[in-house]
Amino acid sequence: MAHNLPRPVLPNVVPTSDAACTVTHVSLSNESSPKFTPGTRVSPIQDIASLTTDPPSQTRCWLAADTDGVLATHVVFPEHVLVKIPTHLSDAEASILPCAGVTAWTTLQGLKKGDVVLIQGTGGVSLVAVKFVVAMGGKVILSTASAEKARRVEKLFSGTEGSIIGSVNYASNLDWHEEVLNLTGGVGVDLVLENGGTSSLVKSFKCTKRGGIVSQVGYLGKQDPAELKEMLPLLIDRKILLRGINVGSRQDFEEMNQFIDQHGLHFVELIDRTFSFEDAERAIEYLGEVGPFGKIIIEVKKSESLT
Repeated sequence: MAHNLPRPVLPNVVPTSDAACTVTHVSLSNESSPKFTPGTRVSPIQDIASLTTDPPSQTRCWLAADTDGVLATHVVFPEHVLVKIPTHLSDAEASILPCAGVTAWTTLQGLKKGDVVLIQGTGGVSLVAVKFVVAMGGKVILSTASAEKARRVEKLFSGTEGSIIGSVNYASNLDWHEEVLNLTGGVGVDLVLENGGTSSLVKSFKCTKRGGIVSQVGYLGKQDPAELKEMLPLLIDRKILLRGINVGSRQDFEEMNQFIDQHGLHFVELIDRTFSFEDAERAIEYLGEVGPFGKIIIEVKKSESLT
Protein backbone atom coordinates (compact mmCIF):
# COMPACT_ATOMS: atom_id res chain seq x y z
CA MET A 1 0.00 0.00 0.00
CA ALA A 2 1.39 3.40 -0.97
CA HIS A 3 2.12 5.79 1.83
CA ASN A 4 3.78 9.12 2.53
CA LEU A 5 5.26 8.94 6.01
CA PRO A 6 7.74 11.33 7.65
CA ARG A 7 9.59 8.57 9.48
CA PRO A 8 10.50 4.96 8.77
CA VAL A 9 8.27 2.18 10.08
CA LEU A 10 9.70 -0.90 11.75
CA PRO A 11 10.06 -3.80 9.30
CA ASN A 12 7.35 -6.44 9.71
CA VAL A 13 5.61 -4.31 12.31
CA VAL A 14 2.17 -5.44 13.50
CA PRO A 15 -0.19 -2.97 11.77
CA THR A 16 -3.07 -0.76 12.97
CA SER A 17 -2.88 1.63 15.88
CA ASP A 18 -6.49 2.09 17.03
CA ALA A 19 -8.40 -0.37 19.18
CA ALA A 20 -11.16 -0.80 21.71
CA CYS A 21 -10.29 -3.68 24.03
CA THR A 22 -11.52 -5.48 27.12
CA VAL A 23 -9.06 -6.11 29.93
CA THR A 24 -8.70 -9.86 30.53
CA HIS A 25 -5.72 -10.01 32.89
CA VAL A 26 -3.95 -7.56 35.20
CA SER A 27 -0.41 -8.02 36.46
CA LEU A 28 -0.18 -7.90 40.25
CA SER A 29 3.61 -7.69 40.31
CA ASN A 30 3.73 -4.25 41.90
CA GLU A 31 2.35 -3.07 45.22
CA SER A 32 -0.07 -0.43 43.92
CA SER A 33 -3.70 -1.21 43.20
CA PRO A 34 -4.40 -1.74 39.48
CA LYS A 35 -6.06 1.14 37.63
CA PHE A 36 -8.17 -1.26 35.58
CA THR A 37 -9.78 -4.58 36.44
CA PRO A 38 -10.76 -7.50 34.19
CA GLY A 39 -13.83 -6.58 32.18
CA THR A 40 -12.95 -2.88 31.89
CA ARG A 41 -13.12 -1.56 28.33
CA VAL A 42 -10.07 0.49 27.36
CA SER A 43 -8.16 1.92 24.40
CA PRO A 44 -4.42 2.50 24.05
CA ILE A 45 -3.16 5.95 23.17
CA GLN A 46 -1.60 6.31 19.71
CA ASP A 47 1.73 7.70 20.93
CA ILE A 48 2.56 5.69 24.03
CA ALA A 49 5.33 8.16 24.94
CA SER A 50 2.89 11.10 25.12
CA LEU A 51 1.05 11.13 28.43
CA THR A 52 0.42 14.85 29.00
CA THR A 53 -0.09 17.90 26.80
CA ASP A 54 3.40 19.07 27.85
CA PRO A 55 5.65 16.04 27.22
CA PRO A 56 9.05 16.13 28.98
CA SER A 57 11.09 15.11 25.92
CA GLN A 58 11.04 14.83 22.13
CA THR A 59 10.60 11.07 22.31
CA ARG A 60 7.85 9.59 20.16
CA CYS A 61 6.60 6.00 20.12
CA TRP A 62 3.70 5.38 17.77
CA LEU A 63 1.83 2.13 17.69
CA ALA A 64 2.17 0.34 14.33
CA ALA A 65 5.23 2.45 13.48
CA ASP A 66 7.84 2.68 16.25
CA THR A 67 6.46 -0.38 18.00
CA ASP A 68 3.96 -3.13 17.18
CA GLY A 69 0.34 -2.18 16.65
CA VAL A 70 -2.90 -3.80 17.76
CA LEU A 71 -4.00 -6.14 14.96
CA ALA A 72 -4.05 -9.16 17.28
CA THR A 73 -6.46 -11.13 19.43
CA HIS A 74 -4.55 -10.21 22.61
CA VAL A 75 -2.09 -7.40 23.37
CA VAL A 76 -0.12 -6.42 26.48
CA PHE A 77 0.14 -2.79 27.60
CA PRO A 78 1.31 -0.96 30.72
CA GLU A 79 -1.77 0.57 32.29
CA HIS A 80 -0.48 4.15 32.02
CA VAL A 81 -0.94 4.09 28.22
CA LEU A 82 -4.59 3.01 28.45
CA VAL A 83 -7.73 5.14 28.67
CA LYS A 84 -11.17 4.01 29.77
CA ILE A 85 -13.77 3.98 26.99
CA PRO A 86 -16.99 6.04 27.36
CA THR A 87 -19.57 3.53 28.57
CA HIS A 88 -22.30 4.49 26.07
CA LEU A 89 -20.13 3.72 23.02
CA SER A 90 -19.95 0.36 21.27
CA ASP A 91 -16.52 -1.20 20.77
CA ALA A 92 -16.66 -0.31 17.07
CA GLU A 93 -17.41 3.35 17.81
CA ALA A 94 -14.75 3.56 20.51
CA SER A 95 -12.12 2.05 18.22
CA ILE A 96 -12.38 5.18 16.06
CA LEU A 97 -11.13 7.47 18.81
CA PRO A 98 -7.41 6.81 19.59
CA CYS A 99 -6.10 8.40 16.39
CA ALA A 100 -8.96 10.02 14.44
CA GLY A 101 -10.80 11.21 17.54
CA VAL A 102 -7.83 12.61 19.44
CA THR A 103 -6.39 14.21 16.29
CA ALA A 104 -9.70 15.95 15.61
CA TRP A 105 -9.91 17.04 19.24
CA THR A 106 -6.45 18.64 19.37
CA THR A 107 -6.99 20.20 15.94
CA LEU A 108 -9.97 22.15 17.28
CA GLN A 109 -8.40 23.47 20.48
CA GLY A 110 -9.31 27.12 20.90
CA LEU A 111 -12.56 26.83 18.96
CA LYS A 112 -15.38 29.05 20.23
CA LYS A 113 -19.13 28.85 19.75
CA GLY A 114 -20.06 30.39 16.40
CA ASP A 115 -16.60 29.94 14.87
CA VAL A 116 -16.39 28.75 11.27
CA VAL A 117 -14.10 25.81 10.48
CA LEU A 118 -12.85 24.65 7.09
CA ILE A 119 -12.49 20.87 7.21
CA GLN A 120 -10.60 19.18 4.38
CA GLY A 121 -11.63 15.69 3.35
CA THR A 122 -14.11 13.03 4.48
CA GLY A 123 -11.82 10.52 6.16
CA GLY A 124 -11.97 9.55 9.81
CA VAL A 125 -10.28 12.62 11.30
CA SER A 126 -12.33 15.01 9.18
CA LEU A 127 -15.71 13.43 9.97
CA VAL A 128 -15.03 13.21 13.70
CA ALA A 129 -13.98 16.87 13.54
CA VAL A 130 -17.30 17.79 11.90
CA LYS A 131 -19.06 15.98 14.74
CA PHE A 132 -17.07 17.88 17.37
CA VAL A 133 -17.49 21.28 15.70
CA VAL A 134 -21.27 20.88 15.56
CA ALA A 135 -21.37 19.79 19.22
CA MET A 136 -19.27 22.83 20.16
CA GLY A 137 -21.69 25.18 18.42
CA GLY A 138 -19.42 25.94 15.48
CA LYS A 139 -20.09 25.97 11.75
CA VAL A 140 -18.45 23.88 9.03
CA ILE A 141 -17.34 24.41 5.46
CA LEU A 142 -16.32 21.10 3.92
CA SER A 143 -13.64 20.69 1.26
CA THR A 144 -13.79 17.47 -0.77
CA ALA A 145 -13.22 16.14 -4.28
CA SER A 146 -16.52 14.23 -4.20
CA ALA A 147 -19.90 15.92 -4.52
CA GLU A 148 -21.51 12.67 -3.35
CA LYS A 149 -19.48 12.64 -0.13
CA ALA A 150 -20.34 16.29 0.48
CA ARG A 151 -24.03 15.41 0.17
CA ARG A 152 -23.57 12.52 2.63
CA VAL A 153 -22.05 14.85 5.22
CA GLU A 154 -24.84 17.39 4.75
CA LYS A 155 -27.41 14.60 5.15
CA LEU A 156 -25.74 13.31 8.33
CA PHE A 157 -26.05 16.72 9.94
CA SER A 158 -29.34 17.81 8.40
CA GLY A 159 -30.91 17.93 11.86
CA THR A 160 -28.46 20.61 13.03
CA GLU A 161 -29.75 23.61 11.13
CA GLY A 162 -27.05 26.01 9.97
CA SER A 163 -24.12 23.87 11.12
CA ILE A 164 -22.96 23.03 7.58
CA ILE A 165 -22.54 26.33 5.74
CA GLY A 166 -21.54 24.72 2.47
CA SER A 167 -18.90 22.72 0.65
CA VAL A 168 -16.20 23.37 -1.94
CA ASN A 169 -14.80 20.93 -4.48
CA TYR A 170 -11.03 21.35 -4.61
CA ALA A 171 -10.72 19.01 -7.62
CA SER A 172 -13.08 20.86 -9.96
CA ASN A 173 -12.37 24.37 -8.62
CA LEU A 174 -8.68 25.19 -8.29
CA ASP A 175 -9.62 28.54 -6.73
CA TRP A 176 -11.61 26.87 -3.95
CA HIS A 177 -10.20 29.30 -1.40
CA GLU A 178 -12.09 32.12 -3.13
CA GLU A 179 -15.31 30.14 -2.73
CA VAL A 180 -14.57 29.69 0.99
CA LEU A 181 -14.12 33.46 1.29
CA ASN A 182 -17.46 34.00 -0.47
CA LEU A 183 -19.17 31.61 1.96
CA THR A 184 -17.83 33.69 4.88
CA GLY A 185 -18.71 37.07 3.43
CA GLY A 186 -15.08 37.79 2.61
CA VAL A 187 -13.94 37.43 6.22
CA GLY A 188 -12.41 33.96 6.12
CA VAL A 189 -12.69 31.00 8.47
CA ASP A 190 -11.59 30.96 12.09
CA LEU A 191 -9.82 27.60 11.86
CA VAL A 192 -8.66 25.18 9.16
CA LEU A 193 -8.19 21.44 9.50
CA GLU A 194 -5.38 21.26 6.91
CA ASN A 195 -4.89 17.87 5.28
CA GLY A 196 -3.25 18.63 1.94
CA GLY A 197 0.19 19.98 2.84
CA THR A 198 2.12 22.09 0.33
CA SER A 199 -0.55 21.57 -2.32
CA SER A 200 -3.20 23.39 -0.28
CA LEU A 201 -1.50 25.24 2.59
CA VAL A 202 -1.13 28.64 0.92
CA LYS A 203 -4.75 28.56 -0.25
CA SER A 204 -5.79 27.64 3.29
CA PHE A 205 -3.94 30.73 4.54
CA LYS A 206 -5.71 32.87 1.95
CA CYS A 207 -9.17 31.88 3.22
CA THR A 208 -8.32 32.11 6.94
CA LYS A 209 -9.31 35.29 8.76
CA ARG A 210 -6.64 37.53 10.29
CA GLY A 211 -5.54 36.00 13.58
CA GLY A 212 -7.05 32.63 12.66
CA ILE A 213 -5.65 29.14 13.21
CA VAL A 214 -4.43 26.58 10.68
CA SER A 215 -3.98 23.12 12.19
CA GLN A 216 -1.68 21.07 9.95
CA VAL A 217 -2.89 17.49 10.30
CA GLY A 218 -1.57 15.78 7.19
CA TYR A 219 -0.04 16.13 3.75
CA LEU A 220 -2.11 13.95 1.47
CA GLY A 221 -1.60 16.01 -1.67
CA LYS A 222 1.42 16.19 -3.95
CA GLN A 223 4.25 17.81 -1.97
CA ASP A 224 6.11 20.55 -3.85
CA PRO A 225 8.05 23.13 -1.78
CA ALA A 226 7.78 25.60 -4.68
CA GLU A 227 4.10 25.99 -3.82
CA LEU A 228 5.03 27.56 -0.47
CA LYS A 229 6.67 30.73 -1.80
CA GLU A 230 3.77 32.90 -0.56
CA MET A 231 3.53 31.18 2.81
CA LEU A 232 5.72 33.40 5.01
CA PRO A 233 4.30 36.75 3.80
CA LEU A 234 0.76 35.45 4.33
CA LEU A 235 1.61 33.95 7.72
CA ILE A 236 2.97 37.28 8.94
CA ASP A 237 0.48 39.59 7.25
CA ARG A 238 -2.57 37.65 8.43
CA LYS A 239 -1.10 36.90 11.88
CA ILE A 240 -2.04 33.26 11.41
CA LEU A 241 -1.23 30.66 14.04
CA LEU A 242 0.09 27.58 12.20
CA ARG A 243 0.31 24.55 14.47
CA GLY A 244 1.39 21.02 13.75
CA ILE A 245 -0.93 18.28 14.97
CA ASN A 246 0.58 14.94 15.94
CA VAL A 247 -2.49 13.14 17.34
CA GLY A 248 -2.38 14.01 21.07
CA SER A 249 -1.62 12.81 24.56
CA ARG A 250 -3.37 10.59 27.07
CA GLN A 251 -4.51 13.79 28.78
CA ASP A 252 -6.06 15.00 25.50
CA PHE A 253 -7.74 11.60 25.09
CA GLU A 254 -9.26 11.75 28.57
CA GLU A 255 -10.50 15.33 28.08
CA MET A 256 -12.04 14.35 24.75
CA ASN A 257 -13.82 11.40 26.37
CA GLN A 258 -15.31 13.74 28.99
CA PHE A 259 -16.67 15.92 26.17
CA ILE A 260 -18.10 12.87 24.38
CA ASP A 261 -19.77 11.76 27.61
CA GLN A 262 -21.21 15.21 28.32
CA HIS A 263 -22.74 15.49 24.85
CA GLY A 264 -23.72 11.83 24.47
CA LEU A 265 -22.00 11.65 21.10
CA HIS A 266 -22.14 8.53 18.94
CA PHE A 267 -20.02 7.66 15.89
CA VAL A 268 -21.72 4.66 14.30
CA GLU A 269 -22.63 6.68 11.20
CA LEU A 270 -18.93 7.37 10.60
CA ILE A 271 -18.15 3.68 10.01
CA ASP A 272 -17.69 2.97 6.31
CA ARG A 273 -17.35 -0.82 6.48
CA THR A 274 -16.61 -3.65 8.92
CA PHE A 275 -14.31 -6.61 8.19
CA SER A 276 -13.66 -9.76 10.19
CA PHE A 277 -10.25 -10.36 11.75
CA GLU A 278 -9.66 -13.09 9.18
CA ASP A 279 -10.21 -10.53 6.39
CA ALA A 280 -7.83 -7.94 7.86
CA GLU A 281 -5.56 -7.98 4.81
CA ARG A 282 -8.54 -7.22 2.58
CA ALA A 283 -9.51 -4.35 4.90
CA ILE A 284 -6.09 -2.75 4.44
CA GLU A 285 -6.34 -3.19 0.67
CA TYR A 286 -9.82 -1.60 0.73
CA LEU A 287 -8.43 1.42 2.56
CA GLY A 288 -5.95 2.04 -0.23
CA GLU A 289 -8.35 1.32 -3.09
CA VAL A 290 -11.50 3.16 -2.18
CA GLY A 291 -10.77 6.20 -0.04
CA PRO A 292 -13.50 5.35 2.48
CA PHE A 293 -16.11 7.67 3.92
CA GLY A 294 -15.06 7.62 7.56
CA LYS A 295 -13.46 4.63 9.25
CA ILE A 296 -12.89 0.95 8.52
CA ILE A 297 -13.41 -1.50 11.39
CA ILE A 298 -11.71 -4.87 11.85
CA GLU A 299 -13.76 -6.91 14.30
CA VAL A 300 -12.00 -9.40 16.57
CA LYS A 301 -14.41 -11.93 18.01
CA LYS A 302 -14.22 -12.37 21.77
CA SER A 303 -12.23 -15.50 22.49
CA GLU A 304 -11.47 -17.60 25.51
CA SER A 305 -9.32 -15.94 28.14
CA LEU A 306 -5.61 -16.65 28.13
CA THR A 307 -4.41 -19.06 30.77
